Order: sequence, then structure tokens, then C-alpha cells
Amino acid sequence: MTSKEKALKIAKLLDEKKALDIKILELKDLTIITDYFVICSAESTTQVKAFTEHLEEQMESEGFKPFSIEGFNYAHWVLLDYGDVIVHIFLEETRHYYDLERLWLDAPRIPFQTSIEDKSLAMYK
Repeated sequence: MTSKEKALKIAKLLDEKKALDIKILELKDLTIITDYFVICSAESTTQVKAFTEHLEEQMESEGFKPFSIEGFNYAHWVLLDYGDVIVHIFLEETRHYYDLERLWLDAPRIPFQTSIEDKSLAMYK
């Protein structure tokens, strides 16, 4: 699985749990830290933890274990480090405060269609 495929897979798994405002940023030509960021929001700390646990379980079932998980106990910003993909699961207000998308404004965005968008498009076909 390529880094891009892994990022898209992670976005899909987060979408399954109804994560909000999922974004994939391509960083491979901008930094050596990682190839992709997957960023999403949750409405509560309970959701942050649920998204984290779902992602960790599903990725592990596919043979991917994170190198580290930071922030789970506090659950305002959880970071899962998969090496080539780093996942940021934010409480909405924490995401607005840190505004990673603005910090990485020059990073290309990888298109990702949520299941809600898929359903909306299906209505017009």
C-alpha cells in the first residue's frame, strides 16, 4: 500500500465513524517528517477517543500499527503516527485554535469524497 493509499484508507475509516471536515494534506515534497497528514474534527472528547480507537483497530487488522499515539487521555488533539501518514484527530475548537491547514497552506490537498457527499451526488444522478 502506498502512502497515498494509506492516507485515503485512513480518511475512509474516519468517515465511517462520521468524523467532521476530513482533509488530506500532501507533505512529501515539503518536509521529511511524513508524506501525508490526515486531519479531522470531532464534536466531543468521547468522539475523539472513539475515532482514535476505531482507526487503531481497523488499521491494525490490516497490519498497520502506529509508532506512537499522543494525546489520547486528554482527547482534545490525538496524533497517531503511522510514519508516512500522521493522523490528527481534533476537538473542533482545538482544531480552529491550532489551524494546521493554515500552517501548511502550501501543501497540496488530496481530494477525498465523504460518504455524505457520495449520497448527495447519488441524488442528482
